[in-house]
Amino acid sequence: MTRIAFAALMITMTVSGCSRKEVNMPERYSIIPKPAELVMAKGSFIIDGKTELTVSPLNDETMLPAVFIAEMIRKSAAVPLPVKEGPEEAKNRIVMVLDTAVSDDTEGYTLSVTAKNIVLKSPSAAGLFRGAQTLRQLLPPQVEAEGGLTAEGAAVVPACHITDAPRFSYRGMHLDVSRHFFTVEEVKRYLDIMALHKFNVFHWHLTDDQGWRIEIKKYPELTAVGSQRKETLIGHGGRPPFVYDGTPHGGFYTQDQAREIVKYAADRFITVIPEIEMPGHAVAAIASYPWLSCTGKELEVQTRWGVFDDVFCAGRDTVFAFLEDVLTEVTGIFPSEYIHIGGDECPKVRWENCPACQKRIKEEGLKDEHELQSWFITRMEKYLSSHGKKIIGWDEILEGGLAPGATVMSWRGIKGGIEAAKMEHDVIMTPTTHMYLDYYQGEPHGEPLAIGGYLPLERVYSFEPLPDELSPEEQEYILGLQGNVWTEYISTMSHLEYMAFPRAFAVAETGWTPEMKKDFEEFLARLEILKERYDLIGINYFKGDYRNTRERTQ
Repeated sequence: MTRIAFAALMITMTVSGCSRKEVNMPERYSIIPKPAELVMAKGSFIIDGKTELTVSPLNDETMLPAVFIAEMIRKSAAVPLPVKEGPEEAKNRIVMVLDTAVSDDTEGYTLSVTAKNIVLKSPSAAGLFRGAQTLRQLLPPQVEAEGGLTAEGAAVVPACHITDAPRFSYRGMHLDVSRHFFTVEEVKRYLDIMALHKFNVFHWHLTDDQGWRIEIKKYPELTAVGSQRKETLIGHGGRPPFVYDGTPHGGFYTQDQAREIVKYAADRFITVIPEIEMPGHAVAAIASYPWLSCTGKELEVQTRWGVFDDVFCAGRDTVFAFLEDVLTEVTGIFPSEYIHIGGDECPKVRWENCPACQKRIKEEGLKDEHELQSWFITRMEKYLSSHGKKIIGWDEILEGGLAPGATVMSWRGIKGGIEAAKMEHDVIMTPTTHMYLDYYQGEPHGEPLAIGGYLPLERVYSFEPLPDELSPEEQEYILGLQGNVWTEYISTMSHLEYMAFPRAFAVAETGWTPEMKKDFEEFLARLEILKERYDLIGINYFKGDYRNTRERTQ
């Protein structure tokens, strides 16, 4: 018996209510992320030309999950499946109901499938949408293809009862569009795959040294100049001599396009958090407006990767006026509670030699340039707070003191997250050791060029976001986790999918599924079954060795 077959058998043995003679095959219950509780039952519900979908109450929000699943079934099964208002749990209906008694978690839901009907309940429309994604995965994979379920009795859902809710409130995926630009349609596709696996946050990295990607109407040079670089490094950024391709690269999102993406995500109950980098990773902005730097020298948008000395000047009030203007326009586009302001990898060499920055340190009674960075972040935090926003920053914002309302994104391991939680600050865990999906996922030989590292699927799946070093009370400050995709070495959507998937699916399961329910071998069994669905969607997922071969051979 193969390991996958054994794991599939384990699915049968560990989920109650299924006989070995039952027509419902256990693989029909393969869902990622794994539900908190799933009980299989005899029989199935078959969607036909007379099936209706009823929603109670039917409003703009509850219409979103209803129409999402209805349109998918209509296209694949060629049935009318009308959407109507009505709470009746009548025969041959798919029923969606808002019910506050179902779960204490707004994203929690129950899904009951019998031969008579399908009943999905949740306290919120977001929960109904998460449940609709479970229903989607219970349907045959051909639901993903137009006309895929047109054979009689093909649109079948196995009987079961599911009680489910997420483990963490923040379950994010990140995408860097600064190093390489991705189109509106490509970002939407990324969001679609996220939605299937119940992610609820999209962290959109919009500015960096190699490109400024968001239109700011008050400062048109940010996109006229900052969104374009004359060429791009060939090969690894840390290995001189440097060779370039000689091909211009650029692109940016208009404010209307950004709003379009925000709405597209919101229709899938995904919040978009924009990242506007400061005080470092600012060369594209400085190339647009040289007065933003300490030296005032003209620069070009960076053509290679790394960390660069030229950063926003912390001594000039005109720089803060610029950043406030930018953030005012950004907050008008993005309704999210949070704005990410970066705060990572900010060299201090320009500040050390800048009279204005040294004057600022003296006037503000600061100890050094590290405290100057803290002062910088705190000033921006106060501005955003006055506009009803909270900030997220990478864990370097801990250095020199943490801004009062800041949430820390712990990337240099989990140490920063532990420190912030002990200080009673919210934390998102995203350590390079487990959450950086731009690292090699197989042995480098034969794999596309990556930044380095080794992060197979098994290691991603093994991550536990709640450190033992924290007390139960301190663990409450861990909001969740996030998978990051930096694109220095990723220039196409196909390559992006290859690096992100299926590792992002492991991130999804860790963020959703109770820790005690996780099992890597069983996850692999479900993944193997879901591959037919991914193939029909056309996802270019990695198909190599998913196990941590280095540790297994040591």
